[in-house]
Amino acid sequence: MMKDKMDRYVHLSNFFVDEDAEVVAERLVRETGRNGRVFFTNSGAESTECALKVVRKVKKSGKIVSFVKNFHGRTMKSLSITGFDDLRRQFVDEKDVVFLPYDAKIVREFFEMESDISAVFLEVLHGSGGLDLIPLEIVDLINHYRTSHNFILVADEVQSGLGRTGKFYAYQYFDLEPNIITVAKGIGGGLPLGACVMLDDLSNAFVTGDHGSTFAPNPVALAAGRAVLSLINNELLEHVREMGEIFKSKFSALGEVRGLGLMRGIKFPDNISMKLTKELFLSQGLLVNVISNGVIRFLLPLNVTIQDMGEVFDRFVHGIESVESEIHQGLKVAN
Repeated sequence: MMKDKMDRYVHLSNFFVDEDAEVVAERLVRETGRNGRVFFTNSGAESTECALKVVRKVKKSGKIVSFVKNFHGRTMKSLSITGFDDLRRQFVDEKDVVFLPYDAKIVREFFEMESDISAVFLEVLHGSGGLDLIPLEIVDLINHYRTSHNFILVADEVQSGLGRTGKFYAYQYFDLEPNIITVAKGIGGGLPLGACVMLDDLSNAFVTGDHGSTFAPNPVALAAGRAVLSLINNELLEHVREMGEIFKSKFSALGEVRGLGLMRGIKFPDNISMKLTKELFLSQGLLVNVISNGVIRFLLPLNVTIQDMGEVFDRFVHGIESVESEIHQGLKVAN
């Protein structure tokens, strides 16, 4: 698909519609079971920027609620709702943004005291924030106060969407119906592509001239997106869920396993995680990442096999054994 597109053109004026844009947009909306429109972007941060512009066009004032450890991007406005103080405060400190912890009591008290809320941004599974799942009690509070406060709900699916957790969108594990969904990363098959999916009443929020992009959507990236989406079906989603449970079963002997589907991590003490991650890469050829709270994160291919999983596990155990003397203090390793 990508080669065929490159043989035709690698860029297209936004005065014209690429046929792949229509196919990709239709699929992203169809998976919600609702009506909507899509604005394509080059990245997750741009998708967040688009969502924020929709929020401010529809809701001229009001607090924007995000959660501690949400990650929404590194541009100035997307960073303003990213829940990592060390990343955000040296650049921006928005007065209209409130960061809430995953604490139902605090969330309830906030919604009781503050009714002027324009939007709530969610990562139902924190991609960079330690793979924390949103508590069901907080989901219930959001749904309850959404009725009375009439705020826009935005689901950030940049890391967790497109089958990564075993659902097309990770929010589908919960009783949630977002007004806006942001996606990026995997959708482009390695090329820059993202999308802001605006649903139902927000479908027509933008009019000509409200928003734009020179390079989004790039035709070659759209061809990649169409190919990626053609592979995401019920069989693949079931496979992701099954492999995720196998991962949890195998790796729980080594530590606390977090996440859903094939968006998984194992929690270790911070000092151990950094040393172990380096050892895994240097001696085992295993590339993993340390995120918040000492969680070593795995983002395995969605088509990973049981044999692949076994090899990853064996290499991980060998890595642990290499630094065993330093991790005995905080970790028991199953033999």
